[in-house]
Amino acid sequence: MPDRAPQPVDRQLPTDEARELLSLVRDIAQHEIAPKAAEEEDAGRFPREVFTLLSRSGLLGLPYDSEYGGGDQPYEVYLQVLEELAAARLTVGLGVSVHTLASYALAAYGTKEQQVEHLPAMLGGGLLGAYCLSEASSGSDAASLRTKAVRDGEDWVITGTKAWITHGGIADFYTVMARTGEDGARGITAFLVPGDAPGLSGAVPEKKMGMKGSPTAQVHLDGVRVPDDRRIGEEGQGFAIALSALDSGRLGIAACAIGVAQAALDDAVAYATERRQFGKPIADFQGLRFMLADMATQIEAGRALYLSAARLRDAGRPFAKQAAMAKLHCTDTAMKVTTDAVQVLGGYGYTADFPVERYMREAKVLQIVEGTNQIQRMVIARHLAGPETR
Repeated sequence: MPDRAPQPVDRQLPTDEARELLSLVRDIAQHEIAPKAAEEEDAGRFPREVFTLLSRSGLLGLPYDSEYGGGDQPYEVYLQVLEELAAARLTVGLGVSVHTLASYALAAYGTKEQQVEHLPAMLGGGLLGAYCLSEASSGSDAASLRTKAVRDGEDWVITGTKAWITHGGIADFYTVMARTGEDGARGITAFLVPGDAPGLSGAVPEKKMGMKGSPTAQVHLDGVRVPDDRRIGEEGQGFAIALSALDSGRLGIAACAIGVAQAALDDAVAYATERRQFGKPIADFQGLRFMLADMATQIEAGRALYLSAARLRDAGRPFAKQAAMAKLHCTDTAMKVTTDAVQVLGGYGYTADFPVERYMREAKVLQIVEGTNQIQRMVIARHLAGPETR
């Protein structure tokens, strides 16, 4: 790549502590994550040592209570940390988002006893989490999940297969949604399942077009026995817990998308200002200048949208509609910006010698995970016009 270094994003942060935190994150991203990203993604290597470093640095529990090992940071700050991590390597940024999602159920709905027992290790003890809602036949229609949990004395016995699980097979704990009652949303309950529980196993990871370093796999639960004190919330409350978690998780995906888009823009600007054709930098040609301007504008709009939603969340106000909007806009922006970045680099953009082709392949999945963008449009429309008529 050209030697022109991108300027750090000019962030509006609420405290000096937050500014110091972002400085730490940028240092880790620049020295520990980015230099190995291309090689390790090509090799399909998951950087577990990076997550250990992030845990030791207090970066795996930022939005949670410091009483349990969290960072007491507002979502406004946490999401900007995610953006910086994703700009360095999406496998890391998305991995932190998924870990935060997996920790949410216990942090928000667990009993005091459960939180004291489990959260410190989850948030700052080097553990890595996974979130198990989707199944092969219940993706967007998550309420139709078939994994069952049957009561047996003081235990629950869980049987079924979860699909498309980030960190599937390597996680230390799984937040699992399973059916304990009637069909539909009201028959689902949440459980905290240890990664080494007998009967739990991960399948061979999926072969994906991007994010090859992040394992995505089916998780098989073959008569996994879980004590009742690992049930999170009330029986039948699991689907409500899952939806609440996803509202916050969608903001994480939005922030990751803007991180990938920003990385692509930085590389496109660096290339365009140094690549010369017809005796001058190609950035001097109006067609490319306008393309770069549009890319930057879309990124700024996406960043403002996810931060606006985060501030609503931090203020305790409803934010589900804005979270859906942020996820929709930011991931569509990432797809558009990364595609345009490949175009700016021309033939070089299509080669693995430059990272923009990887960004483009990675951006696609962000339009799909944690609710496809078609589902986001349905969520937004329901807030505007009410539920669909039956």
